[in-house]
Amino acid sequence: MLNIRSYNLGPLQTNAYLLTGADPQRGVIIDPGMNPAALVRATEGMDIEAILLTHAHFDHIGGVDQIRKAKNCPVYLHALESEWLGSPKLNGSLMWPDASPPISTAPAEYDLAEGQTLKLLGLSFRVFHTPGHSPGSVSFLCGNDLFSGDVLFKLGVGRTDLPGGRERDLIDSIRGKLYRLDEEVKVYPGHGPRTTIGFERQNNHYVPMQ
Repeated sequence: MLNIRSYNLGPLQTNAYLLTGADPQRGVIIDPGMNPAALVRATEGMDIEAILLTHAHFDHIGGVDQIRKAKNCPVYLHALESEWLGSPKLNGSLMWPDASPPISTAPAEYDLAEGQTLKLLGLSFRVFHTPGHSPGSVSFLCGNDLFSGDVLFKLGVGRTDLPGGRERDLIDSIRGKLYRLDEEVKVYPGHGPRTTIGFERQNNHYVPMQ
């Protein structure tokens, strides 16, 4: 069973997720964003097995350095964005100086790719490469819980006008991969409230079912 706690972090209100399984003292963090004090407090006394990144935009990686050093845990990121953690230009933190200082941290310890299954917390996390918002965007599926990053939101989708974004790829990712999941799958996005695959199939006007 997967237990999910959400933390709304930083000026862009990024959703970070703290996941635990059968052992409440072992966790996985998805997208530790900027100003992660609340997330850091929540992990006191815990072992963190991994930091999973849906992509490497600055608002999703602002807490990586602090948590990785405190917990001595590895970071997982798609290979297409392997250089972004160390580059404020690539991760976008130079583009919005009012929202973020320049962010630079060490490369991820592990690459992610389509079709991988990660064994964490005694559970299986399936990796979907879902580009469009960024070239290395991924979504993680654990049971009936999907962590979609900035690909699919409740009644919305991720923007595609940032470097490496492409609208056609985003639509293909959603229709070709995410919409094919069971309708009861719960979607935990990078911003905003939770939704379900079934609700988005029927109501998301940005990517309607064909």
